Amino acid sequence: MPRAVSTPKELGALRQDLLDAALRILREQGAPSLTLRRVADAAATSTMGIYTCFGSRAGLLEAIYEHGFHLLHEALTTSLNDHTDPPTNSLNSQPEALTGSLNDHADPPASSLNDHDEAKPNSLNGHTDPPARIMAIAYGYRRFALTHPALYALMFERPLPDFDPSPEQRHDALRRCFGLLVEATTAATRAGLIRSSNPERSAYLVWTTIHGLVSIELTCSLRTPLPGWFLNSREEGERILTDGIQALLAGLT
Repeated sequence: MPRAVSTPKELGALRQDLLDAALRILREQGAPSLTLRRVADAAATSTMGIYTCFGSRAGLLEAIYEHGFHLLHEALTTSLNDHTDPPTNSLNSQPEALTGSLNDHADPPASSLNDHDEAKPNSLNGHTDPPARIMAIAYGYRRFALTHPALYALMFERPLPDFDPSPEQRHDALRRCFGLLVEATTAATRAGLIRSSNPERSAYLVWTTIHGLVSIELTCSLRTPLPGWFLNSREEGERILTDGIQALLAGLT
């Protein structure tokens, strides 16, 4: 039976319940199971509720897609707030200028941030070292993908051939997260830590490296373990990501 919806508050609650149900089905059963009937049943309503809240199945999938990028942005900013330095065991082979800035970095106390914000226009979430920001973004991206593999696939792959977000929605969603990386590469360029005539292009190169390494790890994690392979544990996955990003940054110095 359809749920009675007569107020904006009830409509909002129904929309959230449907979105939660869809995300649960995606997580537990995969994208092909995102049918109107399954989602409606999981939310204890009728398919009419989906049409009322989202207009169509495509509208529901677009809401899931947008929610995924909201979660990704949240994961990246959380990682920026939590991380300071990457694992030290992967820094030994890097150029002195790069490893020095990474090893010497430490977040200043909150009071000093408040007193000197205007003097440090490149600071972001307490990080004044651009390479540390870039690594923090990489770690947050990886953590999101490994925690939400089905959602990650819906956002960046085509598990549903009939679902294709509009260019406008894709642009807005990607820009929201990609902008954090552009800020970090721009700061690195201004600080002379990388050479780049186009920091946004450099950010794209960094993102493709992060995305490629994380996607390969994710694929390996969903298959039978391959002993002795580079990605035979979560710890090795993080080391490979660290080495890959630092190798790219070293090439830009």
